[in-house]
Amino acid sequence: MSIDISISKTPEEMGLKAARKIASLIREAISKHGNARIILSTGASQFEMFKALVQEDVQWGKVEMFHLDEYVNLPVSHPASFRKYLLERFVNKVHPGAAFFVNGEGNVQDNIANLTRELRRDRIDVGVIGIGENGHIAFNDPPADFDSQEAYRIVNLDERCRMQQVGEGWFATLEDVPKQAVSMLPRQIMACESIVSVVPHAVKAEAVYNTLTRAVDPMVPATLLKKHCRWHLFLDADSASELIHL
Repeated sequence: MSIDISISKTPEEMGLKAARKIASLIREAISKHGNARIILSTGASQFEMFKALVQEDVQWGKVEMFHLDEYVNLPVSHPASFRKYLLERFVNKVHPGAAFFVNGEGNVQDNIANLTRELRRDRIDVGVIGIGENGHIAFNDPPADFDSQEAYRIVNLDERCRMQQVGEGWFATLEDVPKQAVSMLPRQIMACESIVSVVPHAVKAEAVYNTLTRAVDPMVPATLLKKHCRWHLFLDADSASELIHL
């Protein structure tokens, strides 16, 4: 296991460092291929990273963006929509060359098929992949399917995952959180040329500890990232707090 781990004092410092790494990898891809294709995470854990990333000197017009997941039957106008999140925090600020969204409305299977074709048209240079409180990557809650070759699938969300969404303020109650989402699957995530994980806050300390100390296990989906040869993990002091026990 060889992981590039960066631990910062604050989420702001962590976000800045992570954004610089992501921007560097994007510039590297543009230099090599003439364009860059990226996958982005969402959620409260990514706030500081996005604030810094949109300030980076990148030829955004040469970047194609995809993302990891979206709730089923949640309109883009809903405050918790990940499409809305990315439009407001990334797309409408840097205006990438293309933005391909996960759409959980309408004919979802057709949406998945069309998105899969776009995603697999070429390589993915950078995947920004968060880690959930239950150790999930995207919305692959434990036990995650490490074997499927599908790019995206409708998945069921477990209670801890849904409570995380309440805790972050996206929904008022557990009952308000959708029970299903469209999620990129683990094998597709692992196909990224490089993976950057931005994981701040004390609520992620247990997941970080389990990810780094346990063997690769579908019950801790993020452990799969340890098998990637270019994984960059960015933590703050709070999310790294359990690592003192190592």
